[in-house]
Amino acid sequence: MLENKRIVITGGAGFIGSNIARSLCEENEVIVIDNLLTGRYENISDIADRITFVRDDVNNLDMLMSRLQSVDYVLHQAALPSVQRSVEDPVTSNMNNIDGTLKVLVAALDCGVKKVVCASSSSVYGDTPILPKQEDMKPHPKSPYAVTKLAGEYYSRVFSEVYGLKTVCLRYFNVFGPRQNPNSQYAAVIPLFITRTLNRKSPIIFGDGLQTRDFTFVKDVVQANVLAMESPAEGVFNIACGHQITLNDLADRIMEIIGIEVKKVYDLPRKGDVRDSLADITYAREMLGYEPRFDLNSGLKETIAWFQKN
Repeated sequence: MLENKRIVITGGAGFIGSNIARSLCEENEVIVIDNLLTGRYENISDIADRITFVRDDVNNLDMLMSRLQSVDYVLHQAALPSVQRSVEDPVTSNMNNIDGTLKVLVAALDCGVKKVVCASSSSVYGDTPILPKQEDMKPHPKSPYAVTKLAGEYYSRVFSEVYGLKTVCLRYFNVFGPRQNPNSQYAAVIPLFITRTLNRKSPIIFGDGLQTRDFTFVKDVVQANVLAMESPAEGVFNIACGHQITLNDLADRIMEIIGIEVKKVYDLPRKGDVRDSLADITYAREMLGYEPRFDLNSGLKETIAWFQKN
């Protein structure tokens, strides 16, 4: 386990970033940078005395140049995280996700950071029919969001090869868990299904519900970020559970765990959504030592318990 390191987490008040900050702040000096555009201060308010919080934007290069001095690692989680948001407003997604990533890399290089770990996404694979997805497959992004994530991977590789900055990009597959916001119009499917079921409202499924996803519990994503810092490995890695489930079965599973049954409602498919997703995590196992510790059921039970309390 990492100890006595100075770690910057961009987007550290967001869903994934706040879970990482909570895991690292006991044994390390953690600096959270977040503009609170999609992140929420309440995600980190309980650890506020154990971190340094900077409310600012990753597009502020001067701030990054100052805050990344004497930092060991940067975990770059900051992004506008929605496919649908990017379809509606590609310019803002580009500015936050591509420009912001470039500035983080520039500042990290200038400040002598040991390694940058960037959050990427399974969306870069697009709708290619071959499953499971492997890192050496040709990307085929279907949304502006996916393009921004792929561009971040390319920039990371270039900074590694041209400038010698160590980088890792983690392709997250459908992350879920505590502190995921169900109230945004761009909310992810699991917090939406959970909160609607708890309120005895029908979960809304876009399409026929037979589309599949490989859902990854957030604590496994935290583990992957720690391993990526500790490992000498560089490059791109799938981070997932390695199993797929249809959205119909997911809704049924959530209702079964909660003990409430409501009728599923179907709507038109959404632009930019992929049909099926499943990861091959062999490369992350071999190079990072990554092994999922949570299956879907155990992750859902912990997530549902959190939503019932909050």
